[in-house]
Amino acid sequence: MKKLWTAFAVLAAASATPAFAEAPSGVRTEVLVGWDRASLDLNDYGLGTYSEDGVGFGLAVGYDIPTTGSVAFGVDAEISDSSTKTVYDDGVDRAVISTGRDLYVGARVTAAVNPKLNLYGKVGYTNARIKGELNGFKDAANGDGVRLGLGAQLGLGGNSYGLVEYRYSNYEAGFSRNQVLAGLGLRF
Repeated sequence: MKKLWTAFAVLAAASATPAFAEAPSGVRTEVLVGWDRASLDLNDYGLGTYSEDGVGFGLAVGYDIPTTGSVAFGVDAEISDSSTKTVYDDGVDRAVISTGRDLYVGARVTAAVNPKLNLYGKVGYTNARIKGELNGFKDAANGDGVRLGLGAQLGLGGNSYGLVEYRYSNYEAGFSRNQVLAGLGLRF
């Protein structure tokens, strides 16, 4: 967590850039894909911590409002999913636990470092679905949580950009996830 706050401090320092780095503005859309690690902490029950890796993917939309200089404040909305799951099968019992859709809404601050590079930090509400199956009986539950993220956008020409983002989401009942996603975006 200390590293995440250090990164936010670097982002804030980057906002004091020369005037030629103009803050982003307007509507943006993004397609995302990358690494997803879902973790379940059952240490309170003496069962340890379990983590599984998968591929996360999603669509995002946002709106940025420039302020003075090279800083913009914005809002984000995203829907994503993941291939992350774990299977237990001992020949008698079969259990499958998998992640489902993840909805996110939040706020962000973006700092233009130079005309092509933007750095941003984000925080918001996330709601993820966890699906379970035991010997053919299926059930699902939603977990509410908070997401923190840091990212960089690099202009590719015109209104398009590439991005890389790290995010940490902490949900209810010991469920959390770490993700590193890459994506392509378009600014309108």
